Amino acid sequence: MRTRSILTALSLLLATPLALATPPATPAPAATAPAAASSSATAGTVGDDNVSLKDIRHFAQVFQMVRQAYVEKVSSKTLMNDAIRGMLAGLDPHSAYLDKQGLKDLDEDTTGKYAGLGIEVLPVDGELKIVSPIDGTPAKQAGIQPGDTVLEIDGKPVDPQAVGDSIDQLRGKPGSHVHLLIARKGADKPLTFDIERKVIQVPSVKVDQVAPGYAYIRISQFQEDTASELDDGLAAFIKKHGQPRGAILDLRSNPGGLVTAAVGTADTFLDGGTIVSTRGRLADANMSFSAHPGDMLHGAPLVVLVDHGTASAAEIVSGALKDHQRALIIGQRTFGKGVVQTVLPLDAEHAVKITTARYYTPNGISIQAKGITPDIALASLKVQQADHAPQLIGSESDLPNHLANEHPGKKAARTGNDGKLAERDYALSEALNVLKGLSLAQRPPAGLPAPAVQPHPDH
Repeated sequence: MRTRSILTALSLLLATPLALATPPATPAPAATAPAAASSSATAGTVGDDNVSLKDIRHFAQVFQMVRQAYVEKVSSKTLMNDAIRGMLAGLDPHSAYLDKQGLKDLDEDTTGKYAGLGIEVLPVDGELKIVSPIDGTPAKQAGIQPGDTVLEIDGKPVDPQAVGDSIDQLRGKPGSHVHLLIARKGADKPLTFDIERKVIQVPSVKVDQVAPGYAYIRISQFQEDTASELDDGLAAFIKKHGQPRGAILDLRSNPGGLVTAAVGTADTFLDGGTIVSTRGRLADANMSFSAHPGDMLHGAPLVVLVDHGTASAAEIVSGALKDHQRALIIGQRTFGKGVVQTVLPLDAEHAVKITTARYYTPNGISIQAKGITPDIALASLKVQQADHAPQLIGSESDLPNHLANEHPGKKAARTGNDGKLAERDYALSEALNVLKGLSLAQRPPAGLPAPAVQPHPDH
């Protein structure tokens, strides 16, 4: 009798065309890193690919067998929820069923405030892969790196059949600890980490001066306020230091976030043209976003730093700036997530996050599973100062009876800031060198004096 009622319900469900729910007036939060999220989808229907009665019977039989014969009692509600999760998990790594907690987690991610480790993870072939740790969080401070694989959480191995449950275990009450066993490429044995969970609310944008006249812009992820934070940060920089000669946009280990935040960020540096376009099966999934007039850098050179952890919305920004030849991309090939998710509510406490479109750079290129190839490739290197014998004579001023300079001033240190920057961050140091070269080759922005051209010392 029970099986017959299930068959009847399933028959009615599957005989009705699937309608994609229209989100409420206030859109549901968009997908988090590395998932980027688009605007809402409207009602649509699936094609004529009908499910056979035999398939329905098999589902009902398995459902009943598990309820009756499984070693432990499982509620019908749990089984149905797991069936939905399994259906979505079988589509791609980014589609998911969201319950009340899932929606809460999603909202926390997009606003940047939650209790946990500050780590972006992704299930890949039954493994829990780390996309990137977020700047200023316990995971970053503990030394977690992009590409690490979580083997155990608090002594329990990650279940390949339930990776989502393992992701949930990473979060918890502030002050509690989680013990991780991590596999890292190149390491002889698994690494152990004991990390304290904290309430994480990290601003997504940091703007600083990396060298006199040059701005350093770090975006850790794309949240609701990222574009406005960027505009405010640049405005404050310009007020304090003047219009920059050039800027470095650091998107390394940026797992992505909201498409709208990525569009707003790219718009800050572009004067016009397409930023990104999306295409899917539904009409509302086909969209195009364009830049508005007004480049806050006024055309000053821009270098974008990327690595293997640069994903999703961060790749939208990188692709737009590269295709418009607005920036030079330096670093490593990016992650390659070129699909967009939409959150479709089922009721007040449940929703599905489903992949609804692919996105394309301004040149119509899909970076899905390919990533963005940098203009200048950099290996992951660390610079160390070499040991050398003491130098008795290191400059003209060390020679006896040397002529004094006509305009004596403070003697420059032999080890400049550039050397220290290279030791601290090799990629950033190289990006700054390239940026300075671009700045010298370009006419300076209005209001800045032209760089002085010094005669060649041998002429």
